[in-house]
Amino acid sequence: MRILVDSLIEGARRARGTVVIIDVFRAFTTEAVAFQRGAKKIILVGSPEEALRLRSDGIADLCAGEVHGKRPPGFDFNNSPFEMSQADLDGKVIAHSTMAGTVGVTTATNADEIYVGSLVIARSTVEAILRDSPDLVTVVAMGDGGKVRTDEDEQCALYMRNLLDGRNPDPDAVRSLVMACDQAAKFDDPAKPHFLPEDRETALQIDSVPFAIKVSREDGMLVSRPVGVRS
Repeated sequence: MRILVDSLIEGARRARGTVVIIDVFRAFTTEAVAFQRGAKKIILVGSPEEALRLRSDGIADLCAGEVHGKRPPGFDFNNSPFEMSQADLDGKVIAHSTMAGTVGVTTATNADEIYVGSLVIARSTVEAILRDSPDLVTVVAMGDGGKVRTDEDEQCALYMRNLLDGRNPDPDAVRSLVMACDQAAKFDDPAKPHFLPEDRETALQIDSVPFAIKVSREDGMLVSRPVGVRS
């Protein structure tokens, strides 16, 4: 199995084979928590307007996401794992729009299969991929807005590459590296109350979620669902 690590929107565009789109802070941590809270499925879209249209048309029940980290007007939730953890999502369909993670998925048009990735589902995702034994895996760290590399996504990509290679990287070391980065510090900035400290703490619960999240195309939409539940 050949493993490539790439970054940002251009990396998503280049990605081939089985593709993992990583967004630790916060998109794909948020999706993991939403599924833990009973969400039925999540529709990934490239813009807030598309998410609102899906809810208006009755295709989605709720809208979650962000623009520059803030909840877009008309949305039910920010792109927040903590908000998801407090919500009644049982059986709900969520339209999800973010500037990095969901855009990365919509950009990965050359992928054979797509998984979303974050630290909480890293090991579960690797186990799901290894069961399929693909020839090529491309892991894409989406970074800030898909334009600037960030330590948390790059570290997650390296962590997953090591797991795919059969190594056993130290989760505590990864957590320490991420906690030292500037993206982690914004969750303590009183000028940015939309970044909740609880979101960071949830995102750094490495390998805590016992399923992967796979994206498939259903009725022309990109839909994520949990797969490969670990014991």
